[in-house]
Amino acid sequence: MNIAVDAMGGDHAPGVIVQGALWAQSELGANITLVGDQNLLGDELSKREKAGNSIQVYHCSQMVTMDESPLRVLRQKKDASIMVAFDLVRRGKAEAVVSAGNSGATIGAAVLALGRIRGVERPALAGIFPGAKGGVVLIDIGANVDTTPKQLFEFAIMGDIFTRSLLNVDNPKVGILNIGEEGGKGNEQVRVAHDLFKKGPFDFVGNVEGRDIFSGDVQVIVSDGFVGNVAVKLTEGMAETMGIMFEREMSRSLVSRLGFWLSRSAFEDFKRNLDYAEYGGALLLGVRGVGVVCHGSSSPKAIKNAIKASIGFVNNHIQDRLEEGLAKFQ
Repeated sequence: MNIAVDAMGGDHAPGVIVQGALWAQSELGANITLVGDQNLLGDELSKREKAGNSIQVYHCSQMVTMDESPLRVLRQKKDASIMVAFDLVRRGKAEAVVSAGNSGATIGAAVLALGRIRGVERPALAGIFPGAKGGVVLIDIGANVDTTPKQLFEFAIMGDIFTRSLLNVDNPKVGILNIGEEGGKGNEQVRVAHDLFKKGPFDFVGNVEGRDIFSGDVQVIVSDGFVGNVAVKLTEGMAETMGIMFEREMSRSLVSRLGFWLSRSAFEDFKRNLDYAEYGGALLLGVRGVGVVCHGSSSPKAIKNAIKASIGFVNNHIQDRLEEGLAKFQ
């Protein structure tokens, strides 16, 4: 298996991306192709003692900035690193792409190079959250700002299949993220989707609220990308703030410091469960291949774990299972 990594994408590329790829190679034994400017990547590799000869570099002449128009990239930057990375998958030279770059350009490049799975109007990003009773899949978390009820319905089908395949949940409960549990709540898009979901090939439990994301009672939560992305960013900010506040309170007295020392292991586990870097990135569902989209500010650890996740998605044949599931429903 070979993973193509967009080495020029992200706020701290290429250094952070290269370091994460090297960690993945060392810890996972992964075969990795760094896609980007060979001179810049050669410099980054030479700075690190354990660069390793098996890290391949595939040269391209262009890169995409974080604020660049995805449409412009697709039209004018055919040799951009993210375009080239997905083309490697299309040509069978790689099995997956990992990118911390411009998410719009990443999604557009994936659709252009690989195409959509039959029955999918819009691909969606699926993220895994740590629920109290097990993992929770939130879909979509940023690929589609505006969606139709039918597209939300497709997200639910893909989320159901993804959860069965990856989290080994036999019959996951599916809910729509809304401002209230009652069926008549929400905007027109969500109200129409609610009626549509009742006819779906999954265990629909109705609307769920934001507070339900971490309970784990509902394993698949569906939203449009605007609401989903806000939920993700709010969660990450809350986790960081909770860690800071907890450490500050624990340092106020000798008794508190002693308590913190005694509970340090549990606290570190708690922080790790909420750390996005542990999950690496979100899987792009609905394209004919595997693409993992990471934070623009991803650390080397996040890049390493995103590569690890991409290997897991390939080994679990997520794309094949999505195609089979969607075909059965149609």
